[in-house]
Amino acid sequence: MPLRSLAKAPFRLSRIQPARMMSVYGPSESGHSSPASPTQPTRPRKKVTIEALRAMKEEKTPITMLTAYDYPSALACSSNPLVDITLIGDSLAQVCLGYKSTTELSLSEMIHHTRAVARGTTHPFLVADMPFGSYQISGEDTARNAVKLIQEGRVEALKLEGGSEIRDTVRKLTGMGIPVMAHVGLLPQRHVSMSGYKVQGKDVNSARRIISDALALEEAGAFSVVLEAIPKELAAYVTKRLQIPTIGIGAGPHTDGQVLVWDDMMGTWAGHKAKFVRRFGDLKAERDSAIQKYAEAVKLRTFPDHSESYTIDKMTWEEISRTVE
Repeated sequence: MPLRSLAKAPFRLSRIQPARMMSVYGPSESGHSSPASPTQPTRPRKKVTIEALRAMKEEKTPITMLTAYDYPSALACSSNPLVDITLIGDSLAQVCLGYKSTTELSLSEMIHHTRAVARGTTHPFLVADMPFGSYQISGEDTARNAVKLIQEGRVEALKLEGGSEIRDTVRKLTGMGIPVMAHVGLLPQRHVSMSGYKVQGKDVNSARRIISDALALEEAGAFSVVLEAIPKELAAYVTKRLQIPTIGIGAGPHTDGQVLVWDDMMGTWAGHKAKFVRRFGDLKAERDSAIQKYAEAVKLRTFPDHSESYTIDKMTWEEISRTVE
């Protein structure tokens, strides 16, 4: 992020003292498990709000969104003041639970993970995907599922995939006071009907439909919209037309913000790597190396060594031995 953009961001960066170390028995008082870095603020960043996200769009400050699926990844997102939104994406179906697609994820499983992420979240705005089948139903059942995800999952907003056909659903939820993030373009929950995970909006009719859908969902009350796997020119046009922030994933550099799946960004996902994915880390290599070293140390009996073992004084042990014998 350019320094001029950082100057506009709603937080200040300065050097602070290293954080108190913590044990494995529980989180630190601050809620963060990692030591502070020079890029962290002296005070926790203020909670990100919908108003703050709108201001970032107006000021052309890029919005950073990252997925998280458990307490540790939530802590990691919250440890960095440059992360604005944490998304509990239904991609957890594949990257965490081993399902073949997001359509297999249940509402109860989503709630289980959102509660864990909520416990580790501080300043990022917290959004969760509504799982497939939880909102493609009657209005009353959709509202009931949405309220359950908000109350039990402890999230602040919900993300729904779809276009103009879910406009009434979005209007109903936002009318109830539930913030909704829309999602147009490639819809992973509909990958079967779309004949796979393909780029959308490459022809006139498809592009016009995406524009129409985005405008309809904004009119219905959505506070933001994710644009997935669409041409960068189309994404730039939609971003310019909308008053609400756009978050791109495979939509080029001209959206108001970007989102990546945690495992793609960290380099731990061994599955298909999409064109738009950039691996900012290589944790898979580090993980595999650590496992190899650990296993070798166990086999060679070099772990644990004497310095890593507890002991008692010689006289006490002799007494215990005599008692046992």
